[in-house]
Amino acid sequence: MHKEKFKNTVNDYTKNGIPFLFIADFNLKNPQVIKLDSLKENAVFYAFAEDNTTPENNFTNVDFNFETTLPKPKTYAKKFNDVKKELQKGNTYLLNLTCKNKIKFRDPKVTLQAIFTKTKAKYKLLYKDKFVCFSPETFIKIENNTIRTFPMKGTIDATIKDAANKLLNDKKESREHNTIVDLLRNDLALVATDIKVEKFKYLDKIETQNGAILQMSSEISGKLPKNWQSHFGDILLKLLPAGSVTGAPKQKTVEIIKKTENYNRDFYTGVFGVFDGRNVDSAVLIRFIEKENDGFYYKSGGGITYLSDLKTEYNELRQKVYLPIG
Repeated sequence: MHKEKFKNTVNDYTKNGIPFLFIADFNLKNPQVIKLDSLKENAVFYAFAEDNTTPENNFTNVDFNFETTLPKPKTYAKKFNDVKKELQKGNTYLLNLTCKNKIKFRDPKVTLQAIFTKTKAKYKLLYKDKFVCFSPETFIKIENNTIRTFPMKGTIDATIKDAANKLLNDKKESREHNTIVDLLRNDLALVATDIKVEKFKYLDKIETQNGAILQMSSEISGKLPKNWQSHFGDILLKLLPAGSVTGAPKQKTVEIIKKTENYNRDFYTGVFGVFDGRNVDSAVLIRFIEKENDGFYYKSGGGITYLSDLKTEYNELRQKVYLPIG
């Protein structure tokens, strides 16, 4: 679907109270709008809160352990150093650098549908036989004319002694988080008034098959005009791409990302969500596995600032390749 058609369709559906699911890829080259009553026939399934669709299979006795092939350290180091040069020039203050990692499951019975069914996450999406996402990060919520966003920046192994305090007081992670909070405040100000940081730097614990991790988030709110439903498509386009998976300043940072990463993010780091006829809930498309002819790929990344350390960022790249099965 073309970007303009996507915007107009979203505006039409929200204005008329038609429930639908939307999926926006990172570059807005192929955004999708699907009415909720036609998801199954389109082989699209989602799950969050109490409102979800589920493929019919329990996938018992499936081994979800896998091996990961990260980019070679020299390959990642070149990209990291290229980003550092851009930071030194002042072209970006924070850039979310991502990579495409090959993964191989031990059990040939593992499918995208099986991963969707067995993972536990705040938001899940299975799109045909192309990709599955199990995201911990909310993009925006709209209820009672209030829009909220929940930028997530900062990760640590929860088993480390005093992990919570270490994450909350880490200078690099705090700078990164503060930058994204500022960026998202500015983004919301494009579509709303009375912008407030409701919660600052709170932690969520996420269980994975490799152990628990802590993630740091904040909550920002704003007031939308009463007729927001008539132009929700315009609101979405103004907020995309999501700031937490790009960086700041957004436009210039996106240009650097495209030049540096040398692969197509496609739907990874886009967003998806549901309009239920009155309200909106949505997620950032992170924790993402894509299927290609030669197997599965897990896309992951992290924010780079002038305080970033190459070894630490490479380890974070690995840390974010997990299944939240517990």
